[in-house]
Amino acid sequence: MDTVKPKLLDQMKNVMRSKHYSFQTEKSYLQWARRYIYFHNKRHPDEMGALDIQRFLSFLAVEQNVSASTQNQVRLHSRAATKLRPGL
Repeated sequence: MDTVKPKLLDQMKNVMRSKHYSFQTEKSYLQWARRYIYFHNKRHPDEMGALDIQRFLSFLAVEQNVSASTQNQVRLHSRAATKLRPGL
């Protein structure tokens, strides 16, 4: 009997809960992960790299006019998301 692997965001949520992240932190990380994935036309983050993160940050700065502190927060979230993926 095959077990179904949870979706990426569910995997992230499970890891954050096992590490006792606050609910607000969990919501924030998941929101940025969703925005990042949708920005890249629903490509899986395993298929993307540093250049894709830079493109997303540039989009936020130029098109969305987000502050430098928000961009830094997104950069930290993207690094954390990489660490939160099981098996890495």
